[in-house]
Amino acid sequence: MRIHITHRTVYRYEEPPRRLVQMLRLTPDDFDGQTVDDWLIDLNCNADLMRNRDAYGNITHLLTVEDPPQECEIVAKGAVDTEETSGVVSGANEPLHPLVFLRTTPLSRVNHEITEFGRDAVGDATGLDAAHRLLTALYDRISFEPGVTDVHTTAIEAFDRGAGVCQDLSHLFCGIARALKLPSRYVSGHLFRQDGENEQSAAHAWAETYIEDLGWVAFDPAHGISTDEHYVRVAVGADYRSAAPVAGTRIGGGGEELEVSAKTSGKRLRQSQSQSSGAKGQSQSQNQ
Repeated sequence: MRIHITHRTVYRYEEPPRRLVQMLRLTPDDFDGQTVDDWLIDLNCNADLMRNRDAYGNITHLLTVEDPPQECEIVAKGAVDTEETSGVVSGANEPLHPLVFLRTTPLSRVNHEITEFGRDAVGDATGLDAAHRLLTALYDRISFEPGVTDVHTTAIEAFDRGAGVCQDLSHLFCGIARALKLPSRYVSGHLFRQDGENEQSAAHAWAETYIEDLGWVAFDPAHGISTDEHYVRVAVGADYRSAAPVAGTRIGGGGEELEVSAKTSGKRLRQSQSQSSGAKGQSQSQNQ
């Protein structure tokens, strides 16, 4: 499948800031089942854009703008070819040992109640079967409700509320899986949806779990499925904060208004009919 993506971020300031520095994780990478056909980052101002990789192996760009305009626009767009791999991620840049992803974080930390929920869901299953059981249990337990959580919401808070968005479900999946000794990591990317919702207000999020003798396998607890050719993987991290599409700081500028959109369109490479879809999301500050 060929998926076209346009991710647009616009900052509007009360007055022009003196300096803007942003870390961009907006560029997908090649691995088995995903090939970037073309990709670019377009800016509406003069800026330094330094490409690198972070500790997780993600492609990053450090954006530095001196005396930026009152409205700063960042557009990442391109085309990615994907293939069905049943969620198995292989051939990706992997600088870290899987056991690193047993480490908890403030956003993904779970308590005794949530851990016991996970143990009950998994039962005597291990490995891949355990991950699938956890996926189903979370999908059934947490209602998808945009607007009830934000970027600062923890896994514990989302579980207590019984509702959230894909960021919250991914944090819960990672936190529970880690408590059950299954290395897991947070993923930021795009979902080509087939329900006609062709534009959303952020990227999508899901999780990957390391399975012995198989490797990393991707699970989307917001939809209760393993990922397929409709997903474009962009960045991974311990939680949202280390995989956020855009994060940074500025000097000056007063108040700030943020506008974000994530739009996808796609077609099967062997079919002539195309469809349009939007990556499921809530806000720039929060994948859902």
